[in-house]
Amino acid sequence: MGPPGAGKGTQAEFIAEHLSIPKISTGDIFRKNVSQGTPLGAEAKKYMDAGDLVPDEVTIAMVKDRISEPDAVGGYLLDGFPRNVAQAKVLDAMLEEIGHCLDMVMELVVDDEEVVRRLAGRRTCRDCGQIWHIVFDPPADPEHCDRCSGALFQRDDDKEATIRHRLEVYNEQTAPIVDYYADRSMLVGVDATGPVENVTGRAIAALRRMES
Repeated sequence: MGPPGAGKGTQAEFIAEHLSIPKISTGDIFRKNVSQGTPLGAEAKKYMDAGDLVPDEVTIAMVKDRISEPDAVGGYLLDGFPRNVAQAKVLDAMLEEIGHCLDMVMELVVDDEEVVRRLAGRRTCRDCGQIWHIVFDPPADPEHCDRCSGALFQRDDDKEATIRHRLEVYNEQTAPIVDYYADRSMLVGVDATGPVENVTGRAIAALRRMES
């Protein structure tokens, strides 16, 4: 878990590979349902476009379907779920029902201004979808994609006002589950600033400490 822009998706990929288990991302599940035009996807899209959290009943229905798939039998890493205490309690009940339990919860720790700097600098190519960053990975021409020369634009959810709204939503609705899991001695905090490979190293080290 962690705020938007903390690098959850990136780190989840590395950690899942390290553990040889599938990464289950609510973002991926949402996008798949949206692209396929399912009723759940249409409902989720309204909230995603506004920078709000998708309602619990929609999220839970999607996650329940995903963790029932064969590749999740031996374990899985959840990325982006649960997002509030109510979801955490529902997850507990779901896992108990299928005979699973959480081993640990990792929080990627990064401050709000760093999140804004990371996300507000992203630019997306209208033609090929390549994402650039005006600071960390700038194209040669700030208006066009190096890959295909397509026009670059800033997505609505990458605009500063939307990012700050997302952070407000996170701090109000999601951050309380830090205490929920900390009270159960399941939480590990990892500094998510600096190069990606350094964050991964800290995350893997935290996993090893929990395993020992």
